[in-house]
Amino acid sequence: MPIPARPTKADLEAARDRLIPDVLPPEDVPLRVLFTGINPGLYSGATGHHFARPGNRFWPALHRSGFTPRLLHPSEQDELGALGLGITNLAARTTARADELTADELREGGRRLAALVERRRPRFLAVQGVTAYRTAFGHPKARIGLQDDMLGPARIWVLPNPSGLNASWPLDRIAAELTRLREAAES
Repeated sequence: MPIPARPTKADLEAARDRLIPDVLPPEDVPLRVLFTGINPGLYSGATGHHFARPGNRFWPALHRSGFTPRLLHPSEQDELGALGLGITNLAARTTARADELTADELREGGRRLAALVERRRPRFLAVQGVTAYRTAFGHPKARIGLQDDMLGPARIWVLPNPSGLNASWPLDRIAAELTRLREAAES
């Protein structure tokens, strides 16, 4: 499959505040894990694909952890549905950096996410970004890993932010945490 061309600087600027649709399996396919990013970056806004910026470790970590049988390109995100996986975000609008979001936006995103989880009933909700999770759900001491709380029917697993800017979590370490989640989701 040919890889789409990289967006230009003008494409990126035009993507500000754009919305990216959720990636969800059909209603009749059980949702095992709903991956939740903080919000889409400008690169994702320009391409229409989640975790699209080169250097983002989501797709390589997803494959290394065994969630996908091969490394998917962001443009292949719709293939996740057949695997019982989905993608959404706490905040829907695209920004250059996650710190452009307000605490109110994250809390509102938490409420929207709760409604989505209640409707689609994933087995696990995987929130990528512990700081955003803390703000969105009012758990200031939350850590990476399985949480004691649930969101509706879903167990919550907080994952590290896969952005290339998160240097304290290299790819192998992110993949190891995703492996723990996959093993829990399969048990």
